[in-house]
Amino acid sequence: MILSGQAVMEEVFRKNIKIDPFNIEQLNPNSYNYRIGDKIKYYDCTKDSFVEISIPQEGVILTPQKLYLANTLEIIGSEKYVTSLIGRSSVGRLGLFVQISADLGNLGSPHNWTLELTCVQQLIVYPYMKIGQVSFWVPTGNISLYKGEYNKYNVPQEYIPPLLYKEAKV
Repeated sequence: MILSGQAVMEEVFRKNIKIDPFNIEQLNPNSYNYRIGDKIKYYDCTKDSFVEISIPQEGVILTPQKLYLANTLEIIGSEKYVTSLIGRSSVGRLGLFVQISADLGNLGSPHNWTLELTCVQQLIVYPYMKIGQVSFWVPTGNISLYKGEYNKYNVPQEYIPPLLYKEAKV
C-alpha cells in the first residue's frame, strides 16, 4: 500500500518519515518531489577516476553516453515505510533518466540518496531543481533495518569495489 501525499505529510510531522528540509509545496497526491543537491560526479576515463564538480547557479550541461552521480538535497528515509525514488515525468520527457537501477530504498538510516543520472540528449540541470519523486510504501511481514555500507554517504557515492565484494561474500 502506498501512502497518499496527506499521509506522507502526517508521518513527517509524527517523525515516522524523515524528509529534511520538508516543503509542503513539494507534496504530490502520492509522492514528494525531491531536489538535486549542488554536486555532481562523472567518470573521467582519461584520469581513471571520478571527478566531482559543484553545479553552478547557471546549471551544468549533461551529455549523452555518460553516467552522472548526484545526490538528493533532502535527507530522506524511514524505519517504518519503504522508499521508492524515481525521476519526475517532466524531466523524463526532456530525456533525463533518474535512478536507473536503484529506485527501491531500504528501511532505516535516512540520508541524502545517491542519484544515477543519464540523458539521451544534452540538457542542463540546476542546483536544487526538483528532479524526482519519492513515495513511501507499507511493508508487510517481519521488518529488519538496512545495515549496509552505502547509507552512510551524504554525497554522490560511486561504486566501491571492496563494498560490493563484502556484499558478495557467502
